[in-house]
Amino acid sequence: MKLIVQIPCYNEEQTLPQTYADIPKIIEGIDKVEVLIIDDGSTDRTIEVAQELGVDHIVINKRNMGLARSFRRGIDECLRQGADIIVNTDGDNQYAGWDIAKLVKPVLEDKADIVIGDRETHKIAHFSKGKKFMQWFGSGIVRKLAGIWVPDTVSGFRAISRESAIKLNVLSSFSYTIEMVIQAGKRDMKIISVPVETNEKTRESRLFKSIPSFITRQVTTIVRMYAMYQPLKVFFIMGSLLTLAGLVPIVRFLYFYFTTGGAGHLQSLVLSGVLILMGFVAFLGGLIADLISFNRQLLEMNLEKVKRLELEKPAK
Repeated sequence: MKLIVQIPCYNEEQTLPQTYADIPKIIEGIDKVEVLIIDDGSTDRTIEVAQELGVDHIVINKRNMGLARSFRRGIDECLRQGADIIVNTDGDNQYAGWDIAKLVKPVLEDKADIVIGDRETHKIAHFSKGKKFMQWFGSGIVRKLAGIWVPDTVSGFRAISRESAIKLNVLSSFSYTIEMVIQAGKRDMKIISVPVETNEKTRESRLFKSIPSFITRQVTTIVRMYAMYQPLKVFFIMGSLLTLAGLVPIVRFLYFYFTTGGAGHLQSLVLSGVLILMGFVAFLGGLIADLISFNRQLLEMNLEKVKRLELEKPAK
């Protein structure tokens, strides 16, 4: 049983040594533990530090590609290197490396496909009240949409079985955490959560420049992923809201028609017609999107087969 711990890094020369040191080299049920670094276009000595530490694998992005793309490249390389379990952690030493054994245990026992580390953010002192609320509220929405119970959906500290890693397809260029949870939930993968420790804050987050920007991008990801897997439901709700909105001007016109003769209120009928037509178009869009989703499922199955064929080739 081979475990590869992947660490996406961007200018982490100061924190990488401690992150690497905290990774356990011996874990019960694991025959071999390896470390893979994904350098996301660092401009400092991250690559040199990784080489000095003796990490087993280094993947280099020639320019900064973002966390999600780096995560995806890391997963692909871990699979090529024969990983049976992949653990993802951060290069800023946010997560306690000694908890990796807790993450992989449910996968080893075949009780879960994916295990996500719950940071119990309500207990983290350096998290502001606003950040704690956003994490709680956002995780609640994702849990509802994905149909699974995960307290900390944005935690990047997670263990993934080989089978799950082959099946998952990260499409976002921003962050993989929410997308992965929704996708795994819709594909009936077993996801559980285990409490993990966190270390003291070493630097400010580089994932987003402002809270409004972060919220906008995360909401966009949630809507896109949910619409991808439940298109008919999304467009049906949208069409229903537009149709109901279109009925309001009709009621208004009828009221004035029977009370004052309706003169001067024809604009209500025009507005109503436009809204109802938009609702009808949304219903049709839902039907088309639902048919497209079946094609997407076929493409996913083909992509999974291609991955398996490629992984059968010996690693160079």
